[in-house]
Amino acid sequence: MSEQTQRRGTSQARRVVVVGAGMAGVQTAVALREQGFTGTVTLIGAEPHQPYDRPPLSKAVLLGTAEGSAFDVDFEALGIELRLGCEVLGLRPAERELDTEAGAVPYDVLVLATGAEPIRLPGGEGVPGVHLLRTLDDAERLRPVLARQHDIVVVGAGWIGAEFATAAREAGCAVTVVEAADRPLAGALPAEVAAPMTAWYADAGIELRTHTRVERVEPGAVVLDDGTRLPAGAVVVGIGARPATGWLAGSGIELGPQGEVVADAHLRSSVPDVYAVGDCASFPSARYGERLLVHHWDNALQGPRTVAANIVGESPAAYDPVPYFWSEQFGRFVQYAGHHTSADRTVWRGDTSGPAWTVCWLREGRLAALLAVGRPRDLAQGRRLIEAGAAMDPLLLADPARPLKAATA
Repeated sequence: MSEQTQRRGTSQARRVVVVGAGMAGVQTAVALREQGFTGTVTLIGAEPHQPYDRPPLSKAVLLGTAEGSAFDVDFEALGIELRLGCEVLGLRPAERELDTEAGAVPYDVLVLATGAEPIRLPGGEGVPGVHLLRTLDDAERLRPVLARQHDIVVVGAGWIGAEFATAAREAGCAVTVVEAADRPLAGALPAEVAAPMTAWYADAGIELRTHTRVERVEPGAVVLDDGTRLPAGAVVVGIGARPATGWLAGSGIELGPQGEVVADAHLRSSVPDVYAVGDCASFPSARYGERLLVHHWDNALQGPRTVAANIVGESPAAYDPVPYFWSEQFGRFVQYAGHHTSADRTVWRGDTSGPAWTVCWLREGRLAALLAVGRPRDLAQGRRLIEAGAAMDPLLLADPARPLKAATA
């Protein structure tokens, strides 16, 4: 009998430690129990709060329509030990131990689910009124700012910047969004797809300044690189995020170019019995022929099921999802599924000046990705067609009156 088989045979006595109490960490712990794991499960979180979901922070929690977004999970009933307000400092794989503020924590199997941390604005640290929006505490600090209807400057016109700007306008704030690139969502979408979204800012009464960088932040003002001074009761920074893996330095865990844990198709790291899932890990996609680093909620929901299956089961399960995310901004529901960078053809469905339209990306005649604005049925059908590897008829696909599932070749 192999060592791996022996280890799996005694899995019920093993100790699984999950680092990170966000969506990926919580779902990993829950999935282990759902899949029959009866050993010890310990969930370690750096924040003192009961584990919570992040998407509501940019809207419901921020606007005061919800007090919090704690997960509806009975950790005690599931036999999941919570260690909250506990920062993990390092990993010693040879000893199978984590170093934490509260001392060493031994493990038999370790799951890294530390997520991503926001990139800070250079020169903005320590300046009063400069905010990030990543944690519950961040949202709680920003809520009274919005309630007082301050002038708000948002740095970065990405997904989080657009969502926060939307909430700030709903609260009655004057909002200016500053973006270094020539368009919103420059790092996420091609220019021709992001172009129609530019008008959404003006429609919402928001000033969007592209090709613009922040020179410095002062109390009550933002100074731009062209010398313009913008009044700012608060500055919200949304210029991206990077995997929260700095604590793994010296551990032997292989990290990628963005600092992410380099996981294999089974979400295993380069160190035995250490898995990685969610925003902190990249994985190879056979579907798209490249390694993906996905910073979205659905990845943190789906990946843990594969990790749990590989810890509990005898046959390794591969992880190769169709990436999916959504964003609510400027009164529009935007959804995206797939991965478009290797596509060789773009097909539009509907008028981009209207309230509902879809763009589809094809690769060798098959649907590779789509972005749907106000067309949830397109998204639902398209996601299934991507999973199935369906070949599409571009002429049929371009007819917005035709169901997407009826446009197959």
